[in-house]
Amino acid sequence: MRQRATMHRFLISAAHKSSGKTTISIGLAAALRDGLGNLPSRQGRLSVQPYKKGPDYIDPLWLGAAAGRPCYNLDFFLSPHEELLAQFARRGHDADVCLVEGNKGLYDGLDLEGSNSNAALARLLDLPVVLVLDARGMTRGIAPLILGYQAFDRELKIAGVILNRLGGRRHESKLRAVIEHYTDVPVIGAVQEDPELALVERHLGLMPVNEAAEAEGLITGIARRIADQVDLGRLLDISRTDVALPTPPVAHVATHHPVTIAVARDAAFGFYYADDLDALTAAGARVEFFDTLKDSRLPACDGLLIGGGFPECFLDGLEANTALRADIRRAIEAGLPTYAECGGLMYLSGHIHWKGRSAEMVGVIPGEIRMHEKPVGRGYVILDANEHHPWRQAIDCETLPPLHAHEFHYSGLYGLPADTRYAYTMKRGHGIDGKHDGIVLHNLLASYTHLRATAGCDWPAKFVAHVHACRAATQHSAKESQPCSR
Repeated sequence: MRQRATMHRFLISAAHKSSGKTTISIGLAAALRDGLGNLPSRQGRLSVQPYKKGPDYIDPLWLGAAAGRPCYNLDFFLSPHEELLAQFARRGHDADVCLVEGNKGLYDGLDLEGSNSNAALARLLDLPVVLVLDARGMTRGIAPLILGYQAFDRELKIAGVILNRLGGRRHESKLRAVIEHYTDVPVIGAVQEDPELALVERHLGLMPVNEAAEAEGLITGIARRIADQVDLGRLLDISRTDVALPTPPVAHVATHHPVTIAVARDAAFGFYYADDLDALTAAGARVEFFDTLKDSRLPACDGLLIGGGFPECFLDGLEANTALRADIRRAIEAGLPTYAECGGLMYLSGHIHWKGRSAEMVGVIPGEIRMHEKPVGRGYVILDANEHHPWRQAIDCETLPPLHAHEFHYSGLYGLPADTRYAYTMKRGHGIDGKHDGIVLHNLLASYTHLRATAGCDWPAKFVAHVHACRAATQHSAKESQPCSR
């Protein structure tokens, strides 16, 4: 892949969350990819590499679909600065445009210094900021808002603003006049209040793209609206750079005999980070996807991965697929190495109870899931792995450091036996009971925690090593009838 001589890189942020920056980011990614709007004819279709700051599964799915290439997450809590710089370059060095969507507001963060804020990421990656401003009800007051955001951090370059949710052309004219008179920040877009875009916002808030059959049509509609109301040529002008990103070294790929890992990916389970799936392959795994709603059996595999998702939204379909549920239970009870996160944990429980409905699930975990109106666990977590962690033997009894990860679940797991073994002690976060996470049963590890493949937590390599160890033990045991492989 060739290195770009001229690139365009920028960060989309906002004054506060729910300003519409995700919809605008999706529209920009798709419009630039398809060469829409007022792009110079020489530009044509552009390769767009999207990124999302912080822990998030849903926005990256939409951004990846809009750009036509996977979206990657950048997270200060999970990665040191050097790794963030390397991740950014590794994924974007061959793209025409690198688009980073922030989370929350520009200066919001975990600490007083804003060390993990969007502004901090923009400074680290040397990105100009495009500020999306929800302009509902605003006129002259928009000027001190922009001036304050400029003055708060003089090292940060706010290169342009996109006005969003405008109340008409007259409202737009007033805001443009105010901003031009009092500030030196160009208005590169003015997006009118639009019922269709409001509908899209609700889709984005509720529905991952893997569930939305109409996703392609929604993205096309967003792109056209954004291309009509944002000056894409000006956006490329303010984000142009001649500083190329370094070409990353060739990634090491394991050369030993690969193991096959079956991965549930469908409408119910779709929460996987793109770099985690890449890391599984690099560690020596052949990934075989299957559908929990349609397939009657697991594919032939040495290990099983069931990620997060919204199984509560697909209770009827999951319960109706009795053949697959029985096959998964048999495989896990026979020793198939399995890793399940959040929604996967819920699916492996006895039942899920939600809105007066109770549906039978796989039943390998002896507990019941109950959904709640508010989050039970939300945010970053820090975990200590203990002696019960099933992957320890596969990694030569290596001492696992405290793991940095995240959780977001509205459900709780109840009725577990008193002698349940856990892999993790919670140092921060809720997990299963506020003290523990990571149920260990047979060769299963099931937790509410979502891990990320980072320098401090290369979980795909550890899981693949565990699968290899199980397969080797099976192949050398005359007394076992292949409990770890299928």
